[in-house]
Amino acid sequence: MSEKIRVALDAMGGDLAPAAPVEGAVIAVKENKDLTVVLVGKEDTIKAELSKYDYPKDQIEIVNATEVIVTGEPPVKSIQEKKDSSLVVAMKKVRAGEADALVTAGNTGSVLVGGQTIVRREKGVSRAPIGTAVPTEKGVALIVDAGANVDAKPENLVQFAIMGSVYMEKALKINSPKVGLLNVGAEEEKGNALTKEVYQLLKKRKDINFIGNIEGNEISKGKADVIVCDAFAGNILLKMYEGVSKTFLKLIKETFMSSFKSKIGALLVKGSLKETLKVFDVEKYGGAPLLGLSALVVKAHGNSKAPAFATAIKQCISFKEAKINEIIREKINMTEE
Repeated sequence: MSEKIRVALDAMGGDLAPAAPVEGAVIAVKENKDLTVVLVGKEDTIKAELSKYDYPKDQIEIVNATEVIVTGEPPVKSIQEKKDSSLVVAMKKVRAGEADALVTAGNTGSVLVGGQTIVRREKGVSRAPIGTAVPTEKGVALIVDAGANVDAKPENLVQFAIMGSVYMEKALKINSPKVGLLNVGAEEEKGNALTKEVYQLLKKRKDINFIGNIEGNEISKGKADVIVCDAFAGNILLKMYEGVSKTFLKLIKETFMSSFKSKIGALLVKGSLKETLKVFDVEKYGGAPLLGLSALVVKAHGNSKAPAFATAIKQCISFKEAKINEIIREKINMTEE
């Protein structure tokens, strides 16, 4: 990396704050000499955490914010009333151009509201969706929208497809990513009024690799790289994905611990199994990008540990280096052929 980049990090957001985000910042700057992380939050608390580490002092800055938006607070009210919260102050830094991107594990609703009203949408973008990575047999797929826009219009989903395709191609280096429309059947005529209209609109696009409808059971097989849907369906899909993964891992553990013989078997396959199960490790994906804003906002999982914050910061670096915002703006505003 040669281009300087500044990433604002909400040091008070998340279940493990401020310890996890601060440590994540330290990990990130040690690996990237052209990176500056701006830790936003209660200054004394952040300084106390930083004192535990040896790190390049010129690569981490602290911006004081006296308030914290906690889980469960009404999103609009929290953004409007807690002007000196770590999240709001960090977003204002991004809006003012004093940071290139933002990482937070804070209140999801507040992140969505603040992203739209403070950071604001890129020119031409009608809605800003959340793109969440999920594991597949072939690697990873992006669900977009995974939670931002429950009530979406056909033109919104077309933009989701464009933005998701750009992100997967430029950030994850997937050549001509396959775009699938989440539906109840593979046939073109299947679905509700929304998906039927979106299907016809996506067919006309020459700038994305649209492969048609995709059913839920085909996602884990890696049939598509981008899964397009409204947030109502997307968030249900995501939570189901997460729930099944946790249940699967729990059952495997219980099975291996159920008898002496199975414990011996567990020892024999431990190495290979551990490597295989890494695909379910959310920390390897960093966080979910809120696409279509004037700057990147990454929503990390609420219980993210330090490595996940470090990975989310690296996402911001890749996003800026690949000029994803510029490409999204160009594609969204281009005339459909």
